[in-house]
Amino acid sequence: WEFNGSFYQPSAFLMMGIPGLEALHPWISIPFCALYLTALLGNCVILFIIRKTPSLHEPMYYFLSMLAVTDLGLALCTLPTTLGLFWFNVRRIGFDACLTQMYFIHILSFIESSVLLAMAFDRFIAISHPLRHPSILTKTTVLKIGLAIVLRGMVSLLPIPFLLKRLTYCGKTELSHSFCFHPDIMNLACADIKVNVFYGMIILLSTVGMDFIFIVLSYILIIRTVVSLTTKEECLKALNTCVSHICAVLVFFIPMIGLSMIHRFGKNVPPLVNTLVAYTYLIIPPALNPVIYSIKSTHIREALLRALRRKRA
Repeated sequence: WEFNGSFYQPSAFLMMGIPGLEALHPWISIPFCALYLTALLGNCVILFIIRKTPSLHEPMYYFLSMLAVTDLGLALCTLPTTLGLFWFNVRRIGFDACLTQMYFIHILSFIESSVLLAMAFDRFIAISHPLRHPSILTKTTVLKIGLAIVLRGMVSLLPIPFLLKRLTYCGKTELSHSFCFHPDIMNLACADIKVNVFYGMIILLSTVGMDFIFIVLSYILIIRTVVSLTTKEECLKALNTCVSHICAVLVFFIPMIGLSMIHRFGKNVPPLVNTLVAYTYLIIPPALNPVIYSIKSTHIREALLRALRRKRA
């Protein structure tokens, strides 16, 4: 502990694994390793395929590349502490290291939300205004959207570590997860956290909340356009281009909303439920997204098969 008058700050926090199953952590690490390996390899393959296939150099796949990079970042943020805990029972994480990990986890989560919104906008333009799509989403426009997404996440979350550093901590230093999460750290403070709660809620609603609303609105407009199409085949073909994106949106937003609700209102929720939702939120989307797009995207699948054939030849 660091002491300065009435100000107390822990030198480190203690991370938790899966409550009640500590003795099984080495065995539990096996599916976690499989998920992390899938996330790392799958997203790297997506990036490689898009880069090496000129026919995929279009907005839809540029945004998919951004999603893959974000998923790689999320997996790499939590991998060291999660596997370190499961394999070697390394529970301690320094205070500043914890704040750094928390900052990047939240930034990448916000970036993923914004990228999913950009992908929804791309699908809306492609289906509702197909002839104008190339002129609206040029390479320069896509690059500007990507930079805006990154800057939005970095700037909006920049005050969070400083708001946590100003707090006085006392008593418990055990986190609820094997990674650092803003509400989790905030609830360990014995000072007034109203500013943290208010700022965190405002940022969450104005970024991820607004992203989700605009994604839903985009699909309402897409459905209106699809319904107006003359033949059933055209309707199915248009909707089929959105299936992968809809799956990615559900996989990301459902556990994220659940985890946010648990941290803010679920005081009586069992710790095991809290832990499982947190792992689902941070580990499942990076592992599933490349699988979803590899299965549902014909262009990705065909490019992957061509690459495998060339390798065998």
